[in-house]
Amino acid sequence: MAPSHVLRCCQRALNWIPVLFINLVVGWSYYAYVVELCASVNGILTLVLLSTVSYLVIFHIFLTMFVWSYWKTICSRPAAASKAFGLPRAEKELYEREERAETQQEILKKVARDLPVFTRTAGGAIRYCDHCQIIKPDRCHHCSTCEMCVLKMDHHCPWVNNCVGFSNYKYFVLFLAYASLYCVVICATVIKYFIKFWTKQLPDTHAKFHILFLFFVAALFFVSILSLLSYHLWLVGKNRTTIEAFRAPVFINGQDKSGFSLGFKRNVAEVFGDEAKYWIFPVFSSLGDGLSFVTRLVHIDPEQANSVLQHNGKRPVIVYVFLSNIQSLSWVLNCDVTSIAALLMERLTLVCLVTIFNTHRTTAKRKTVEYFFDISFVC
Repeated sequence: MAPSHVLRCCQRALNWIPVLFINLVVGWSYYAYVVELCASVNGILTLVLLSTVSYLVIFHIFLTMFVWSYWKTICSRPAAASKAFGLPRAEKELYEREERAETQQEILKKVARDLPVFTRTAGGAIRYCDHCQIIKPDRCHHCSTCEMCVLKMDHHCPWVNNCVGFSNYKYFVLFLAYASLYCVVICATVIKYFIKFWTKQLPDTHAKFHILFLFFVAALFFVSILSLLSYHLWLVGKNRTTIEAFRAPVFINGQDKSGFSLGFKRNVAEVFGDEAKYWIFPVFSSLGDGLSFVTRLVHIDPEQANSVLQHNGKRPVIVYVFLSNIQSLSWVLNCDVTSIAALLMERLTLVCLVTIFNTHRTTAKRKTVEYFFDISFVC
């Protein structure tokens, strides 16, 4: 036990090396920009000049936002599933005693009926974590490094020594955005001094190395970070995680890579929140609780549609929608409340099965309510 504990402590210490490296680079960039560029190259007296002061103000603004979002990503503990997703004592004892996988699945299915769980394994089974001993919520995955199941897990990032998921995904995207802007500010303000040093228009001083190296480092970091930022902005617009981008989530009726997509605006709001004034700040404003998600589950049974069509003489539309709240109906229909009201003039039947999950209760309860609307359906 002791050697294993020592090795684990050593591994945890080594995991902080990438974070230490990033902080050393940022610290050196601050010294090179403020001391060597603004003070040494421009001269102490030129600090009062408007251009130099504006450089420093813009530099410190983006540096502050970059460091703030970076450390928020690091310090935010990954969100874990609630106790409601664990097996009750009786079912847990049955599950552990049972050796047949089929019977174990029946036990899990019985418990999962009262949970907002709609995704499955590739084989169609209930997703269960043997390490954490919980039924995995949708979009939840086990991280072997963090040794826990992380809600809406995107990936484990060594540069922040933390799992990027529901609790800190917004911070991570902002960290990439402000890191890119920080590099842009450095490159844009350093390039003229870089050219002067390169063409030997300025005397060789100890500041030359810092200025030249600062430009190269900022440019290289900008290219690499921008590519990663572009990819994650694409993921935000599609409402996917990195894991889901490589392996589409599996629902009861099969894979659907866009199963959680609600349209671009709602996808962005799910990460950054409904209030745009909080988008640029690394404060938590994401929607939901990470345990349940609005899904784009629309299933049409052709045989049932034909029978209803013959009965009504009109084209039927039967939609099964699993929602976290009733207001999400307008998201799924991709129209606002006014548009829904306008559709009430026609006489087609839309059947919506709305699953309401009350996350504020201590135990997970699911209530299915049928809503019958006489509306026209616009394809």
